[in-house]
Amino acid sequence: MFALAMRSIRQRPGRFAATLFSSFLGALIIMTFNSMHDTAAGAGVDDRSAETLTVAASVVGGYGSLLVFFSVASTLTVAVRQRSEEIELLRTTGATPAQIKRMIVGEAFVVALLGAALAVVPAIFGGQLLLDVFQDSGQVAGPVEHSFGAIALATGFDITLLASVGAAFLAVRRAGRAAGRRPGRGRTFFAYAALVAGALSVSATFLLDSDAEIMMAPPAYGAILLSVGCALLSTRILPGVLTVLEGPITALAGAGGYLTVRNMRQRAAQLSNVLMPLILFTGMAVATLYMQGVENDAVKASGLVKAADAKTLETLNYAVVGIIVAFCCIMLINTLYAATSYRVREFGQQRLAGATPRQVLAMVGAESAVLTVTGVALGSLTGFAGIVAFTTVRTDQVLPDQGLGIWLAVAGIAATVTIGTSMATAWRQLRTPAVEAVALAA
Repeated sequence: MFALAMRSIRQRPGRFAATLFSSFLGALIIMTFNSMHDTAAGAGVDDRSAETLTVAASVVGGYGSLLVFFSVASTLTVAVRQRSEEIELLRTTGATPAQIKRMIVGEAFVVALLGAALAVVPAIFGGQLLLDVFQDSGQVAGPVEHSFGAIALATGFDITLLASVGAAFLAVRRAGRAAGRRPGRGRTFFAYAALVAGALSVSATFLLDSDAEIMMAPPAYGAILLSVGCALLSTRILPGVLTVLEGPITALAGAGGYLTVRNMRQRAAQLSNVLMPLILFTGMAVATLYMQGVENDAVKASGLVKAADAKTLETLNYAVVGIIVAFCCIMLINTLYAATSYRVREFGQQRLAGATPRQVLAMVGAESAVLTVTGVALGSLTGFAGIVAFTTVRTDQVLPDQGLGIWLAVAGIAATVTIGTSMATAWRQLRTPAVEAVALAA
């Protein structure tokens, strides 16, 4: 397995760049925050500092593990689909499905191992910077010294490797399904389970007192679970969205709009990999930022000084949002770049059939706009489910007073990354002459 994997990596290392970067970034985040566990276990650390460091490592480490899996899964799924012809050639030359699966899983393991190893040194410096933030805000005592030890290393390598191997296994299974086949029963089960668990978690908010310390946890985790459920169901949701939008798109863009809808129907499974990080990014970011804003206003209105626990939670919330923004943007860029660059042959064929480069770019822009609207709408819906529950219990209002500013900022980032990456990659591919593009991709 590893011999085939190493040979494949040496022959075409460029195809593994996106997966390597995802693994590196995931391991960096996990090691950086879990080094707080090592620091908390050090000699001479007071109980208050140890609690702050442990909570930070536990909360953000959990988010990081979830995002590592989704990031690597989306990148690997696109990469495996792009190798369909190579995989088919291996099958015709005698390779069994089990051998091919072992090769791809072996590749993912090797790349994840390298990414985690590269993340060790940056994570040491990242952990020190994180500790400085806690000390500057008074949440951790100044004499506490940073420690990077067994917990950070073990969790960084273990979670990254497990996420990569699991994502590779799922990517191979998904790529092996016949075109147009409905999502697997396992994925559908986990999607509905996440939706049910999310709805129950959001509903549990109404059972809490308005000043409960864990007040923000149920709606926040509920919004996340709802986002995960919608992300897993994106392959089912996108065709329905296209059915609704087909008329308006065709009316606005004419033949180009018809071509856009037709292409998106054919590539719904691939495009769902773009919707996943979009939904997760929007849902998590909107829910966390709005709920933290509501909490800050409630504390300010009460005239009380913010407790140490509340300061720690606020720091963690903003840290989580920062990680979500960085990670989901990387997921989007990796997935969009891989998916769009793979279409060089398609673009060449369209140009040979009479389409101009401007028409091809317009088609890509329309696809990106549809994906952005769909992803932001679903993410906003899941995020506001948690926001409404939290705001109602915490302030006796239904909607927060923060206005649309936060939502517009989140939606703007999502649109910029999605449309910008797709258009820039497509423009680069269109610089290749049409005949040469078709020949190179053949």
